[in-house]
Amino acid sequence: MAPAAEKAKEAAASAVASRIALKIDAPVARITLQHSPLNVIDLQMMDELSAALAEIETRDDVSIVVLEGSEKAFSAGVDVAAHTPDKVEEMLRKFHASIVKLAAMKKVTMAAVRGHCLGGGAELAMVCDLVFTTGDALWGFPEIKLACFPPVAATALAALIGQKHAADLILTGRTISGEESASLGLANQAVSGADLDVVLQAAIDRVSKLSPAAIAVTKKAIYAWDSIHFDKGLARAEKVYLEELTKVEDMREGVNAFLEKREANWKGK
Repeated sequence: MAPAAEKAKEAAASAVASRIALKIDAPVARITLQHSPLNVIDLQMMDELSAALAEIETRDDVSIVVLEGSEKAFSAGVDVAAHTPDKVEEMLRKFHASIVKLAAMKKVTMAAVRGHCLGGGAELAMVCDLVFTTGDALWGFPEIKLACFPPVAATALAALIGQKHAADLILTGRTISGEESASLGLANQAVSGADLDVVLQAAIDRVSKLSPAAIAVTKKAIYAWDSIHFDKGLARAEKVYLEELTKVEDMREGVNAFLEKREANWKGK
């Protein structure tokens, strides 16, 4: 390929969308969440993320996908405003489409976590193959505080960190540090902010020397058991969410209270 054509191809591969930035520098594709200030995942970001993942999967020259946010936040989670009755079904469908694409990728996926990594943001990170976090990052699944639950975590978190730890995080909504997330198994390694890029690049260097074809097949084998249960489990969790949780009055109260910036008045029904 001529140099001019190669440059044109690379320019076309690097595009900044309104919610994410995608940069491809083969063999690495880097997706940066950029919805300031906390990279809240709204419907538009879900669409753009899904499209970016689909594009990357078609690229034979890409074997590594890096997902990252900003210094302040990897992502504080899915937009609470998308949990209202008129949007919740679309929200779950679009967000889970991105999750399924990310989990099923033939490339090695890596998450670099700084700052807030909560709810849907933590779900995005946890389905990546390798996760590196700063020790002072803030991890958690706080949905229960809105009388909601995180379907992806409800489906897959126990397989990562064990049933008791998963129940603790999901049922209490407590937040943990990056250090604790690594000790539990949510992340591979917790390091200082200054070292995160170094550790990430070391992982990229190791994987980039390997056969992309072998990696794709190996990933299929590694996740064979999980994939059988993940698809069915996520569909079941989504069904429970839509058919049961959305009929709970406290869920509507929790979402409304958050949006109205007031304390929720739980009725237990």
